[in-house]
Amino acid sequence: MASLFDPMQARRLHPYPLFRRRPLLRHLLACVFAGGLWTLALPATATEPIPGHSLESIRTWVLEHNPELRAMDFETQAAEARILPAGALPDPMASVGFRGLDPDKPWRTAGAEREVNYALRQRFPLWGKRGLARTAASQDAVAVGLDRITAARDLLAEAEAAYVRYWHADQAVAVLDRRIALLRQVEEIAGVRYALGRAAQQDAIRAQVEQTSLQRERIERLATKQEAAATLNAVLGRRSDAPLATPGEAPRLAVHSASLAEALDDADAHPAVRSQQARAEAARTNVVLQRRNRFPDITLGVGAMQLGNGLESTELMLEVEIPFQQRARRERERESRLLEEAALARMDATLRAVEERGASAWAQWTSARERRELIENTLLPQADATWQSALASYQVGEVDFGTLLEALNEWQGADLARLDALRDELLGAAAVRAVEGEIR
Repeated sequence: MASLFDPMQARRLHPYPLFRRRPLLRHLLACVFAGGLWTLALPATATEPIPGHSLESIRTWVLEHNPELRAMDFETQAAEARILPAGALPDPMASVGFRGLDPDKPWRTAGAEREVNYALRQRFPLWGKRGLARTAASQDAVAVGLDRITAARDLLAEAEAAYVRYWHADQAVAVLDRRIALLRQVEEIAGVRYALGRAAQQDAIRAQVEQTSLQRERIERLATKQEAAATLNAVLGRRSDAPLATPGEAPRLAVHSASLAEALDDADAHPAVRSQQARAEAARTNVVLQRRNRFPDITLGVGAMQLGNGLESTELMLEVEIPFQQRARRERERESRLLEEAALARMDATLRAVEERGASAWAQWTSARERRELIENTLLPQADATWQSALASYQVGEVDFGTLLEALNEWQGADLARLDALRDELLGAAAVRAVEGEIR
């Protein structure tokens, strides 16, 4: 008979039985397998860093991943592919004719032998029409390429503006957090003074009310940050809820022009203006082409007649177009001239629009820069000195709590106003750089 000692002794000898070790082994193998998969996936994810940490990461992502720019790249290549066919010869025409067929049995000849006619014709546009058509297609391709550069400038300016708003919302939340922390310190000071009987209880309560108001403003600023992130993702061509890195240091957008006149000097070299200019040149080339269409083209052809198994005769053909539809031709020439005038007018309109954008952006940039410098150099030091004086005076009971709160709000409000002015300055700089041509 087995004793009770045997199971206990077995449990001492094998504290982890086999049926308990198997689940542990399976878990260990699963962890090793998952770690291997994560290691394999790590290089793939490392090649796609999350944008948003810096302005340079935003620019790089736009130029490499924006779907609108990719579509315009394909359109540019398609326009370049149209150049060669525009000046190519038309395809030749080949024909085969049968004579002497039996009406009742078309697959059989009426006589002893079947007569077959072979012909090959090629149309030749003359008077330089092929070269003009190729030139017009080249000018259209140049216009499409310049449209792509214009779109890249605009998208980069939009991405820079969206990143500035994203960064500004993040910094505004940080300013509010500092302000709430200062209010908590003020609340503690008011509580100590109330405990000593030197201040009223409403001072601490008023500090709590002020914190609640700031919490409400903080929620609004966080919503603004989410909206800015969604806008930035849309410009980047990503999902609106795609993650973005936390913005780092303040973006730097340098304006190279020393004055508005210097910034607008190269407005006629803007790719949008040059694109319309290329289209006007293409329209002018088309006017010349339509005038050349007054002169007829020719068609050359060769043929042979087969009778039975041998060639009976050969032929050489020359065909000339008869310019009979003069009214239709004159209307096509009139259309080409009107399109040229429209292209020239659109070029002028584009130039004026670029100048207007540059002037508006310059005014926004200079005004915001002056406002920021005034706040940084004058208002912030004054508000800081007022706050320090009010805090020291409140601690010794020389001013009331309302004066202390007012000084704190002015100081932190000036810091938030400085941040708002910096945002407006950066937005204006992004717009000025788009006119200047600074896209990197």
